[in-house]
Amino acid sequence: MQSQLFTIILLGAGLFLFDQYLFSGFRAAFKNKRIVNHQLSWLGYTLFSLILIAGTICSIYVNLPVGVRAGFLMVFFVLMIVKVTFLPFVLIDDMRRLIARSNAKPQTVAKPVKSTMPRSEFLMKAGLATGAVPLIGIGAGIFAGAYDYRIRRQNLYLPNLPKAFDGLTIGQISDIHSGSFYNKKAVLGGVEMLLGQKPDVIFFTGDLVNERTNEVYGYQDIFKKVKAPLGVFSILGNHDYGDYYQKWLSPAAKKKNLDDLIVTHKNLGWDLLLDENRRLKVGNEEIGILGCQNWGELTRFPKYGKMEPTIKGTEELPVKLLLSHDPSHWRAQVLPHYPQINVMFSGHTHGMQFGVRTEHFQWSPVEYVYKEWAGLYHEGNQQLYVNVGYGFLGFPGRVGILPEITIFTLRSAHKPSLTI
Repeated sequence: MQSQLFTIILLGAGLFLFDQYLFSGFRAAFKNKRIVNHQLSWLGYTLFSLILIAGTICSIYVNLPVGVRAGFLMVFFVLMIVKVTFLPFVLIDDMRRLIARSNAKPQTVAKPVKSTMPRSEFLMKAGLATGAVPLIGIGAGIFAGAYDYRIRRQNLYLPNLPKAFDGLTIGQISDIHSGSFYNKKAVLGGVEMLLGQKPDVIFFTGDLVNERTNEVYGYQDIFKKVKAPLGVFSILGNHDYGDYYQKWLSPAAKKKNLDDLIVTHKNLGWDLLLDENRRLKVGNEEIGILGCQNWGELTRFPKYGKMEPTIKGTEELPVKLLLSHDPSHWRAQVLPHYPQINVMFSGHTHGMQFGVRTEHFQWSPVEYVYKEWAGLYHEGNQQLYVNVGYGFLGFPGRVGILPEITIFTLRSAHKPSLTI
């Protein structure tokens, strides 16, 4: 505990001194601007710096509400990109000054060269302009990435999978958040990409809306097209229950909203699983498709899901595929108590809609909130896949973590050994 506290203090102090150092460069860029060099400017900058550093550290070490965590972490890392870009210019200018002073003759010190400060001002302004480039790029990328759907392919190796299911394909989309959309044609384009893959089965892993069911009504004609030969199975996410809408006139109105959402899944032709399961049959073989209501480990998210009715009646099935919206459910309940679950399919994190994701590397600030936040994870004989979402929430776009359509291929085999 003491070592962690020391680390936190050291981290906070280091970040604060780093910010103060950069502010000196910012002042040099606008030396002739009185407002920038006023004491109030320094106080405002310092206060903002302290709040952001404290909020970011608390987001990592304290169980804050996820929305607050996400806000602090995203602002911190976006600004850090700008600061790191600006830093070399401040260092170069300080080195230039140091060299100039060490080489200066005594009489030169008494008569400063007039071009010294303009040169510093030029360097600092060049640094700020360079630092603004990634910021502008991020801003442009927000909107460009909102509907930039990407197909991700993933083999799922299941030794107990009946041979009849070998090669079966599953499409997964998650976190539609229809209340955030502003481009109906682009949404349709994503659905057509999914259907173009011709999956045998499709999973939707929750969050059809942001707050209320009526958000999806303008998109029902699009999502009715989401069909597959062996069916479309869906679950509810934390946003689907209406818990985040603050203007319900009565509990009955909130309940009706949820009832309407359940009917909407039916109207779309999706088989909504509410702590229940289905048997998927190919030839004479069967596997289980299980759907649990939302269960999130973090305090802000509802724990409506009940695993016992979800798994009831599936005991003899060789493979059980679980749909559960929040990936924290996997480590909190599924791994310790339900070893019979072979694969769990989740969404929820969105990858915070900001970060880096390549074939062999991924990073997002959300990893400081969720241990499993994007892609495939293994623990013993159990697997979890986290889809980073079809839609968006909070800010209208994505940077680096693009909207995802996942296509799984089931393999009746052990995962091949990696050869070097």
